[in-house]
This record gives sequence, C-alpha cells and structure tokens, in this order.
Amino acid sequence: FETDLPMLTLHQCLGFLLAALLITATPGPDNLMVLGMGVSKGRRHGIAFGLGCAFGCLSHTVLAVIGVSALIAASPTAFTVLKIVGGLYLVWLGYNAWRSAGAVQVATVQGEDASLARLFFKGCLANAINPKVVLFFLSFLPQFVVAEQGEVALQLGALGLIFTLQAAMLFGVLGYFSGAIGQWLRRRPGAGKVLDRVAGTVFVGLGMKIMLGR
Repeated sequence: FETDLPMLTLHQCLGFLLAALLITATPGPDNLMVLGMGVSKGRRHGIAFGLGCAFGCLSHTVLAVIGVSALIAASPTAFTVLKIVGGLYLVWLGYNAWRSAGAVQVATVQGEDASLARLFFKGCLANAINPKVVLFFLSFLPQFVVAEQGEVALQLGALGLIFTLQAAMLFGVLGYFSGAIGQWLRRRPGAGKVLDRVAGTVFVGLGMKIMLGR
C-alpha cells in the first residue's frame, strides 16, 4: 500500500510516525521549555513557543535533504555508511536514555511577556541553531529512507514534514494543557524515567535494525 506522499509507503509512514511521536514525547529541553512557558505565561504563550520549536525542524529537514542527496549522488555506498554511522549514533542515544535518571523539572520562565509572534520565532531560532538537533536529523531521517524506491530527496522532505507536523501537534497540546501536565509530572517523578526508557528502546531498536540488516 502507498500513501499520497511522494515515494513513501504506508509502512514507512506509520513506522516513522510512531518513532517520532515517542521521541518527541520524551522529556527534553524543547518540550520542558514549552511546559515552563505555558505554566509561567499562560497557554497561548506555551503554544506559540511550542509551534516555533516544531517548525524550526524544517530547517534541519532542508539540511538533511541537501546533505544526504549530495552524498548519494557522490557515492551510493556512502549512503549505506551514513545509515550505519547514524545507527551507531542512535544506539548511543538509546544507551544514554536508559542511563538517565529521568528527572523531570518544569522550570518557570522569567522575564517580561513577549508577543506571540516573537515567542514563535524565538522557538524557531532555538531549535534551528541547536547542533544536537541537526545531528539527530541527519542520523534519524535516513533510517526510514528506502533508496531503491528512488526520489530520496522527496522521501527525506516528506519524512521531515511528518516530523514537523506531529511535533507541532504534540507541542501545541503541551502548551494548551501545560498547567495540568506540569502538575501531573511533579506528582509523578518516575514518569520521565519511563518515557526515557521507551525512547531509549526505540533508539536502540532502530540502530540495531539498520546495522544487522546491512
């Protein structure tokens, strides 16, 4: 079965979406900042900042499309090497997630209130200039690309768009329900550890799949 997205199968889309949702839901700088912004300034501010963080992923998608496409054009073998190196990186991320104490701290955000538009662009910039997110995208997106299907650039672009849209949805929900979610996390300090373990398992599974499969 195939979706309407260019050169992506239904299996690719569903597998990628599930992994992306689990990874995005894991407590990290972006979603904890969204929660903190919502708790401190209100749900509209949390939503605006969260949407900015999500759409900042588009810049990393563009870099991945350009970089990976150029790599394949230069040497198809290099693409396989990239996927294996990316798989090792994902295993390393999973290992660190399993070692994490899983502590979740929703810090309040100080300072004067900013306009919603300014918060949106602040979120975009914070995500776009984060080198760890760049490295993650270059490692994560190619794991779901099937070079034999052709149009690798379109596959990467579609996957990046899916990631951005699901992040926008999840961060929007976090911002809207920030007060309730923040209180729930404070009452359940072990929740972050559970989410870290789930994401760690996803990372390790993806990394091992590509390394054992090629």
